[in-house]
Amino acid sequence: MTKKKKRRLIFRTVVLTVLVATTIFVLYINAKSDDPLLAQGDQAPNFVLERMLSDETIELEELKGKGVMINFWATYCEPCKKEMPHMEELYAEYEEKGIEIVAVSVDKNSMVIEDFYNRLNLSFPLVHDKNGTVMDRYQVVPLPTSYFINPDGTIERVVKGPLTLEKLEGYFKEILPED
Repeated sequence: MTKKKKRRLIFRTVVLTVLVATTIFVLYINAKSDDPLLAQGDQAPNFVLERMLSDETIELEELKGKGVMINFWATYCEPCKKEMPHMEELYAEYEEKGIEIVAVSVDKNSMVIEDFYNRLNLSFPLVHDKNGTVMDRYQVVPLPTSYFINPDGTIERVVKGPLTLEKLEGYFKEILPED
């Protein structure tokens, strides 16, 4: 074997090794992201976020005793836009029964969020996760993702993807506070 062929073989072996290692790493990372850090029965991490269209903040800890739906969404997410009217339709009825919706926007621009909120005439609390810290803490992928939290603060259900009106109402019934 000539010196040139030997170098070529070594170079190809190194490139192939790097490609295989990178592929294994990417597969490992993707497999891990399918296993949520937070799952049913876990305590929902507390957060404090600024409520849009007001000077108030919402802290998850202060909602203990209520069932809570945390919905991560964005204005550019088409499935998110489709489920928002369902959330609004059920909000008044279920708020009276002890359920709170906290819609966590991960958009960068607050003006876009406010316009969307006003255009749909939404009434449930909307907060802005400006830096994505709450989204990261809850390991949100994809949008929308919703967490249904029991009155004791434990996670009852994690739903990745859009919700129908029927499913949303069923999940609300799972987290209703006892009378």
